[in-house]
Amino acid sequence: MPPPFSQAEYENRLQLVQTVMAGRELDALVIGDPANMNWLTGFDAWSFYVPQVMVVEVDRLPVWIGRAMDAGAVGLTTHLGSDCVVPYPEDLVQRDDTHPSTFMARWLSDRGLGGKRLGYESDSFFFSPRALAGLQAGLPDARWVDADRLVNWVRAVKSPAEIELLRQAALLAGSAMQVAWDAVQPGVRQCDLVAKIMAAQVRGTEAFGGDQTAICPLILAGEGAGTAHPLWTDQRFEKNQTVAFEIGGTRRRYNAGLARTAHLGKPPEKLTRTLAAVNEGLDAVLAVLKAGVNAGDVHQAWQSVLDVYGLEKPSRIGYSIGVGYPPDWGERTISLRAEETTVIPENAVLHVMLGMWLDGWGMEMSETVHVTASGCECLTQFPRELHIGG
Repeated sequence: MPPPFSQAEYENRLQLVQTVMAGRELDALVIGDPANMNWLTGFDAWSFYVPQVMVVEVDRLPVWIGRAMDAGAVGLTTHLGSDCVVPYPEDLVQRDDTHPSTFMARWLSDRGLGGKRLGYESDSFFFSPRALAGLQAGLPDARWVDADRLVNWVRAVKSPAEIELLRQAALLAGSAMQVAWDAVQPGVRQCDLVAKIMAAQVRGTEAFGGDQTAICPLILAGEGAGTAHPLWTDQRFEKNQTVAFEIGGTRRRYNAGLARTAHLGKPPEKLTRTLAAVNEGLDAVLAVLKAGVNAGDVHQAWQSVLDVYGLEKPSRIGYSIGVGYPPDWGERTISLRAEETTVIPENAVLHVMLGMWLDGWGMEMSETVHVTASGCECLTQFPRELHIGG
């Protein structure tokens, strides 16, 4: 599949990253996060199960180094030419006595980077301590600099083309949530409902299909309702259960999140009261959320409502969202939490996530939101009232 954006779009992204690199006096950046590789070039493959990196220099096109059998995906999914593809041989895969990072270090040295200032991503799920150790051992004269989240912060500001893809992802999230609404009933197994949700996520619409979401559908029901991220089981939904769903839609690896809550029977007063507080808090957040405000001030708008209702939510209430591969769709940059001083930029996209995990039960409400100069726009569109099933 060709890349989702024009070559000019990717050239602009590369220039933005290279400008930040130059400001930090980096000669090259070694990227291990597949989401950052995708954002920078369009590269898309299930190739992150083995070591791979993308090397970005301040004055050259990115170069992908990875397993030989995955090299063909570069030509299929990016605008990069064959000179930007460096496959390592099969005999380096999953051995105790050697590692692909030795091959990568040799290539970097041959490239003239052996004595240069090299940045790396220190907290990526996909860049292991062994990979870093191999690179450092193979390049003993290089100056290694922790450049974690350098690309992530550049990604936080979305282009118009990205906003459009996120709008499509949000539509997929809403379609999948409607499937959950229509099918959740006492006696239905959680796994059977999730199968329907995942089918809807991938099937998409007549106009476009969906991708695997970076986070699988999450169901809070029964014993799992008091925690944030339980996985589904083969248990059956029960009468008088409160069930919260966190469901995503993904279009060309761009993720939109959506959370809603249902009750299978007559809702208890504690649920309707908490939902009223959460919806009031969500309105307060959306009223103050715009470019230029501090993330902590957005959180304070939420907290002011919770104080009236005597409720607490220790965790953050939102984060930047966009390109993502399992296990996470968050960009690990902007967080909406108390006393956070980060200034929210125009054209950020946030998942405003108002989950309340209480004593033995829980409920959730969220929206994926595009931040503009004058306010914000909810990309996800789905009713916020409590769904009554059963």
